[in-house]
Amino acid sequence: MRSVVRRGKRWLYLGHRWLGIAGCLLFAMWFISGVVMMYVAFPHLDKEERWAALPDLAWQRVVLPPDHAMQAAGMTHYPRELRLVMLNDEPVYRLLDWSNRRHTISAVDGRAIDEIGADQALGIARHHPAAAVPQLIETVDRDQWSVTSRYDPFRPLYLIGLGDAAGTELYVGSRGGEIVLDTTRGERVWNWLGAIPHWIYFTVLRQDGPLWRQVVLWVSGVLMIVAVSGIWIGLLRAGLRRRYASGRVTPYRGWMAWHHITGLIGGVVVLTWMFSGWLSLNPGGTFARRGESHDMLQRYAGHDAPTIAGRLPANAMPGVVEARFVWIGGTPLMLLAHRDGRQTLADPEDGTPRRLPEEAIVAAAATLIPSANMVLQQRLHHYDAYWYQHHRQRVLPVLRIGFDDAARTWLHIDPATGELVGRSDTSARSYRWLFNALHSFDFPVLLAHRPAWDVVVIVLSLAGLVISVSGVVIGWRRLVR
Repeated sequence: MRSVVRRGKRWLYLGHRWLGIAGCLLFAMWFISGVVMMYVAFPHLDKEERWAALPDLAWQRVVLPPDHAMQAAGMTHYPRELRLVMLNDEPVYRLLDWSNRRHTISAVDGRAIDEIGADQALGIARHHPAAAVPQLIETVDRDQWSVTSRYDPFRPLYLIGLGDAAGTELYVGSRGGEIVLDTTRGERVWNWLGAIPHWIYFTVLRQDGPLWRQVVLWVSGVLMIVAVSGIWIGLLRAGLRRRYASGRVTPYRGWMAWHHITGLIGGVVVLTWMFSGWLSLNPGGTFARRGESHDMLQRYAGHDAPTIAGRLPANAMPGVVEARFVWIGGTPLMLLAHRDGRQTLADPEDGTPRRLPEEAIVAAAATLIPSANMVLQQRLHHYDAYWYQHHRQRVLPVLRIGFDDAARTWLHIDPATGELVGRSDTSARSYRWLFNALHSFDFPVLLAHRPAWDVVVIVLSLAGLVISVSGVVIGWRRLVR
């Protein structure tokens, strides 16, 4: 037995040593890039940015009503999404069907718009508030910023530089002519120190989604073993009961002592960060990620036929850049997006303001899961542990509707517009604590007292960096010998 224990310890030390030589470089990279990501996110285009880049809707030019647009697109059911926006100087309908196919239909003559040219893309870019001297840089199929599959329905993409001081670049889809992404010079520079190394998000790897996922899973999985073995060795070598000479808790000197002591103090944090990051890839489908199904949304709408309005308001609405047509509880509505980021409800035929009573929203929400009873109804005026604003914008007040189904589903609804803005269940709420809390330190007490969150995360990241850098130095010296 002693021989087995000795041999096990030997392999424990050797495994930690040699896996750690490469692993500590990755650990150091993750701690540095993680701090950068606290303040610079990976480029994306949110709806407020998209609205700001659109011209006012030219209602007087709209000839085709929404019902005819759905017919022109061949819809047999009410689509998942139906929006009226401007394509340069032409009003168009943008439709998304239940097979995730996108259609763009002219609101002037009903023709399908499948592709646009470079000149049209430049015309679209000129409406952007940052546009100074827009120029076409190139046509790209996939690059570092548009690498994920979410942009596939729009490819190839026109990359247009706006010529502003921030170095803003727009990606305009050649299919349908929609602005799908924007980046600035600062985002592009900082992300090479942030999200790209942190997520191992290099185009050559990330363009193959399944391969990228497996690489990250295995790399982070192996490094979890490094962290576990380091904590184990650190405890074995620590003089917690019987001190070493001069009352020291470590037998090491120099970089080895730094590695040992900081590893004892911060090793558990390093391990929880590794474990939670590994969980973010949902290994084995552990966390069910449920979206709203067609049946669920159809019940909430109370309507399924491809109809909503046979005519549209003719009066101008200054500042309105998008009209989204929706049904809620059998009531047809037009959700107007304003350039300043507001949303208001209106009648889809005459444009008069509408207000949806909260009771009507709750009644429609009660039909979302017909096999379950609605057991929770809250109106949140303040953020809580499950509805909070940190890495994303979230509306307040918000309605929380809960059901007694097996998944204990919660729906969050904007009471001002009736929009479904979030769904969670026991799986999602577990993920919130196992990933958002452990990896991003999204604890309510820290978020409520910024910059307490910043200080805690940066200090722990620096401790992890010391562990990593000391490991790199020790590993380098070992290799040199």
